[in-house]
Amino acid sequence: RESNLVAQDIPVTVVYQDESLVVINKPAGLAVHPGPGHSDQTLVNALLAMCPDIQGIGGEIRPGIVHRLDKDTSGLMMVAKTHQAHLDLSSQIQARQVTKGYLALVEGTPKPLEGKVDAPVGRHTRRRTRMAVVVGGKEARTGYKVREQFSGHSLLELYLETGRTHQIRVHMAHIGHPLVGDTIYGKASPLVERHFLHAFQLGFKHPATGEPLEFQTGLPSDLALAVDTLRGG
Repeated sequence: RESNLVAQDIPVTVVYQDESLVVINKPAGLAVHPGPGHSDQTLVNALLAMCPDIQGIGGEIRPGIVHRLDKDTSGLMMVAKTHQAHLDLSSQIQARQVTKGYLALVEGTPKPLEGKVDAPVGRHTRRRTRMAVVVGGKEARTGYKVREQFSGHSLLELYLETGRTHQIRVHMAHIGHPLVGDTIYGKASPLVERHFLHAFQLGFKHPATGEPLEFQTGLPSDLALAVDTLRGG
């Protein structure tokens, strides 16, 4: 497909950058790449302005992209700047050698306080824009542990063993603890105006040197405020 992507000056925080890759802290509300309903104003448009060299890396439509975050999920993403980095990072993801840690605020408290959800995820049989736990779906595993408990809510640390679309949101709703503010798999919340999900940790091997890299980032202000509210701050 022919690409007509344009570079756009959209503020995105760069956490790390070298000649092979860039790690960014994606703000909520920014789609990763153009799709139905948003032809520009995406992370890809921002990246083309920041590093024009990514044009065509791994394909014209999603240059540099090796993994995604939902539009309303904030946090760490790595982006390849060379074909070699794109191949290497993609294969690390396929081999499940990339650590992806998330913070989520959920309704209630999961029991046990630390565990794993192992349930296949696929398209919802009737609502095709949604994902669901379905027989015959793709294998999906999410590890979680309760980091902090409040009355009626819990802050969880989650680790993806697989990377299915909406996996954390679907798995948490499946066990009866949907993400706060998730209007698709849970319900709206006065605490936050989006689903409470932040990719706070990312670990992988440098695609050129093999050196282990790990990055962490704190909660953005809207999510930190929700936690402060629950703490009575």
